[in-house]
Amino acid sequence: MCGIAGFCGFRQNFTDNFKYWTKVLIDMRTAIAHRGSDNTGEYLTPHLGFSHTRLSIRDLSNGAQPILREYNGSRYVIIYNGEIYNTDELKRELEAAGYIFETTTDTEVILYAYMHWGIDSFEKLNGIYAFAIWDETFERLILCRDRFGIKPLFYTIKNDILVFGSEPKALFRHPYVVPSANTDSFREVFGIGPARTAGNGVFKNVFELKPAHYAVFSRESFSEMSYWELKSREHTDNYEETVETVSFLVRDAITRQMVSDVPVCTFLSGGLDSSIVTAVASKIMSDSGSTLNTFSFDFRQNDRYFKSNSFQPERDRPYVDEILSNFETNHTYLECDETELPSLLRAAVDAKDMPGMADVDASLLYFCRLVKKHNKVVLTGECADEIFGGYPWFYKEELIKTDGFPWSHDLETRTMLLSDDFKKKLELPEYVRSRYEESIKAVPVLHGENEEERRRREIGYLNIQWFMSTLLDRMDRTSMHSGLEARVPFADHRIVEYLFNVPWDMKYREGREKSLLRDACCDLLPENILYRKKSPYPKTYNPNYERLLSEKLLKIVSDPTAPLTAIVNRKKVLEFTKAPSEYGKPWFGQLMAGPQLMAYLIQVNYWLEKYKLA
Repeated sequence: MCGIAGFCGFRQNFTDNFKYWTKVLIDMRTAIAHRGSDNTGEYLTPHLGFSHTRLSIRDLSNGAQPILREYNGSRYVIIYNGEIYNTDELKRELEAAGYIFETTTDTEVILYAYMHWGIDSFEKLNGIYAFAIWDETFERLILCRDRFGIKPLFYTIKNDILVFGSEPKALFRHPYVVPSANTDSFREVFGIGPARTAGNGVFKNVFELKPAHYAVFSRESFSEMSYWELKSREHTDNYEETVETVSFLVRDAITRQMVSDVPVCTFLSGGLDSSIVTAVASKIMSDSGSTLNTFSFDFRQNDRYFKSNSFQPERDRPYVDEILSNFETNHTYLECDETELPSLLRAAVDAKDMPGMADVDASLLYFCRLVKKHNKVVLTGECADEIFGGYPWFYKEELIKTDGFPWSHDLETRTMLLSDDFKKKLELPEYVRSRYEESIKAVPVLHGENEEERRRREIGYLNIQWFMSTLLDRMDRTSMHSGLEARVPFADHRIVEYLFNVPWDMKYREGREKSLLRDACCDLLPENILYRKKSPYPKTYNPNYERLLSEKLLKIVSDPTAPLTAIVNRKKVLEFTKAPSEYGKPWFGQLMAGPQLMAYLIQVNYWLEKYKLA
């Protein structure tokens, strides 16, 4: 994993002021140095600047970037962030076509693949990636991002110069780019957040390359196009064949993602998804004579304060212990103190450049810091719920029929502390409704489906395009802030493509969510783990955390210079901080309830201050 940044413009010669623009490139990659600082590199030509900061995972000694190659008298240059899991297959094809490799990196494979197949090469890639390629033949810059946006890539165009980077903070180190906000910025934060509309960078005139898209910037134009999309197809496999296919795809994805020149570890929650990943990974490590490192997360004194609710019915620890009794791993139990979380809210904004999933982001950021002390690469169980139907809105009737985003359907709860004037200005119901309707219109229709199955397809599509993207963004930014590469086997596009067309009655047999995944992996896990009811990422239930948040929020709204005071109703905030929080009624997803609303507003205030957006 790495960080990439750069700029391209055809109306000026950057080499006329070589030292100045080289310094800009260095500043841009320094801003994202946390993504990997094993190697760095810059490349500057009259119309192009590339900068790269590297986290060495493959070919530790020879994989420095940018990589330059010449072909038919023209130069091709690449900077890249990610991992390609079908590198070996592609490399064999390219070697057969006459290409000679100088490294064992997947970076070189991507570059040669583009040189050989052009734009068509993007759909051949299986992996997580964001890259920029300079094509001297056509004098064009190519930006490309993986199918589900697992790796980020932001850009803006200012003074006819395209500026891009792995994170917005890299863009803001360019002299022409200054962070600012407009009405849509606040609509995203308060109406959609912590999710984001695809392509929306929240800051004014900052965009994110959409998942499964590439962009071309040349003297003539800038264009962004899709190279892959989900398609609806009739599912013709019977249940036994479907189970067999899923079993192969899941195990193959995990096996492919174990490839690395440094040791790989796993996050282990004791839930179905992370336990499957750990079971397969531990076997692979054992066969190679090594022992897998595993890590579980919890909060101090959760054994005392945990409150069971419909979203989080039980604690993880007993299930982690059961997995450890069945598999040989080097396990570390990590705990976070609730007193550390409020201060980590600011660090989470620093990592993401915008408000996020409040203490969920903050705690994951903290845990990733600790994991990085042991490993550079981690496999996670993320994304299984979105494709196998693990969330309640896949099977609870009242949520299925929600005429809106089912994980964020109560707009009033999430905006109740805003001032009436600010809410009126934002017109949030109209904005959110427009985003929802745009998404529903984009759902690939399968003719002949009944109304119920069509709605389930819509829910599945919304989860992949919105909810999954939010969790993947969270995972990248919190892990890479400490230079920890997180891989997500369940987001392998082959699995997603296949599952998208599997009928609901195969995913939800005998009234049990994710029954298809359970049946496909029944030989891997003990029965108690295999049939455990879903429980999401842990959070603290210690009342002291809520007290600390209340104090912090009250201090903010009592300061007339705090930017948050201009957009919230102070009286409502005061009343809210005195009332006991409801943990079982989230305003976003399954984890963000009363305390997280306070934490989110604290993050918003810091974000406004940091980027001078008020």
